[in-house]
Amino acid sequence: MTWRNPLRDPRDKRLPRIAGPSSLVIFGVTGDLARKKLMPAIYDLAHRGLLPAGFSLIGFARRDWEHQDFGELVHDSVKEHARTPFKESVWNRLAEGIRFVQGTFDDDDAFDRLAQTVRELDAERGTGGNTAFYLSIPPGAFPVVTKQLARSGLAEADENTWRRVVIEKPFGHDLASAKELNAIVNDVFPEESVFRIDHYLGKETVQNILALRFANQLFEPLWNANYIDHVQITMAEDIGLGGRAGYYDGIGAARDVIQNHLLQLLAFTAMDEPLSFEPKALRAEKAKVLAATKPMGPLEETTARGQYAGGWQGGTKVPGLLQEAGFAKDSTTETYAAVTLEVQNRRWAGVPFYLRTGKRMGRRVTEIAVVFKRAPHLPFDSTSTEELGQNALVIRVQPDEGITLRFGSKVPGTTMEVRDVTMDFGYGHAFTESSPEAYERLILDVLLGEPSLFPVNEEVEISWEILDPVLEHWAKLGTAPEQYPPGSWGPKSADEMLERTGRNWRRP
Repeated sequence: MTWRNPLRDPRDKRLPRIAGPSSLVIFGVTGDLARKKLMPAIYDLAHRGLLPAGFSLIGFARRDWEHQDFGELVHDSVKEHARTPFKESVWNRLAEGIRFVQGTFDDDDAFDRLAQTVRELDAERGTGGNTAFYLSIPPGAFPVVTKQLARSGLAEADENTWRRVVIEKPFGHDLASAKELNAIVNDVFPEESVFRIDHYLGKETVQNILALRFANQLFEPLWNANYIDHVQITMAEDIGLGGRAGYYDGIGAARDVIQNHLLQLLAFTAMDEPLSFEPKALRAEKAKVLAATKPMGPLEETTARGQYAGGWQGGTKVPGLLQEAGFAKDSTTETYAAVTLEVQNRRWAGVPFYLRTGKRMGRRVTEIAVVFKRAPHLPFDSTSTEELGQNALVIRVQPDEGITLRFGSKVPGTTMEVRDVTMDFGYGHAFTESSPEAYERLILDVLLGEPSLFPVNEEVEISWEILDPVLEHWAKLGTAPEQYPPGSWGPKSADEMLERTGRNWRRP
């Protein structure tokens, strides 16, 4: 048997993956995403020792700033939002590589200055000619920025270097626009260099779906239509849309969340076992199950949409969407969307997948609930099982990440009474190490060139093929979304959607 030095063995899972020489350019550095998520995540990676010594961060924006002004923005963002403790020594090392370039997206001179800054950092800090461009900008600006990256030579790489582009959702607003954007981006960057961010896929709990299913003999034999009655995938937020009209109005809940986040969660839940967890094999299974997914009709009975009204939530008076600043008084943008989907393959035939998302809901929660069929025979008196529901496996994505299993158990006493109980696994209780933020994992994967958690063209386009019929149906209705009170769980039509089949939404 050959002894291997664990310090040199790439298979040793105790060793963290550390990014090689590289730099990151962020477009849209003054936005909320950059300030609250991206820059704190970069600091957290540096704090954990996962960035190279010469790592460099370049901000690009219209502000007339000097390098130190941008450095101060990063400093304040990190101090307020970083997950790991703030250390001056870590900050000082990171700050040495921070630069800022002022300009607009249509400014040739600004992109030439950016190219010069990238070259200077390469020479000064040894970034190896490797640069990732993070487009934290509206989708409408993608074409001009990618063309500028091509014109200035910033997108060019030789056989010893790489250039990558990171794109935030939404990627298009329907299938036609998504195909057009794909063509524009791929005209500059090959598909293997394009990283489409879905931050939900960076969450530990989402990745744990694969471990839960494929590392355990306990669940996978039951993971099919023989035993599962239905699946509910929920992403609810308890906040409204104040200040986000410019982004959200005309987009709506279905485009914002269902097309990307929830369909990706469906893919992880419903996919078959991949040959391996290499990116190509994992993506193939996700694409295969999404291609088999279709809206279940008739759409007037199997979909629902709503818009939050004004009222009281948690003891506070809150405005309805139509009273929020920036929204038209007759806006038909939905803040709640629910759809019924079916996966047309042997494993899932006849099992409805209910997807829902909403703002101003009862609480903030994202979960996947796999609800099992009732036992075919209950050898008890009917009164013994009056309080027994259906077995359910609930994967909590956020908050309080973990897994709950609901099953029936006898109530202590002399009579046979069966009632629902739960077994609960929480990440915070089972592991001493706290979970990294999703953006930490995803930014590191970009720098490492690890694409497993990033949807490719095919997945994006298939997702729009699933959602487009629903959006077209709603557009033809010509009616406003149904109003629902803040702090509730959505419009009455959403409850009726499940009640028609004898089911009910979970109340997390």
